[in-house]
Amino acid sequence: MKSLFVAFYISFLIFPAEAVTTKMFKVLDTCARYRLSEIDADEAIEKLKLKLTNSSTTQPKDLIRKYCSVFTPNEKIEF
Repeated sequence: MKSLFVAFYISFLIFPAEAVTTKMFKVLDTCARYRLSEIDADEAIEKLKLKLTNSSTTQPKDLIRKYCSVFTPNEKIEF
């Protein structure tokens, strides 16, 4: 009975950690694809599930640049 409880408890610790790494990978992948011009700003905003406050032409690029700069360890990378 104790071993069943321990196994159940450990499974709750492992699965949320896996979900976090999967989400982080998706964000980093989307930022990298945007940086390499594989996807445009509108598609990146959709994949990152960001919301625009208004639809000016420069705001999507600025929003993605600010959002992706948080996730990149090298501050010299420009988006």
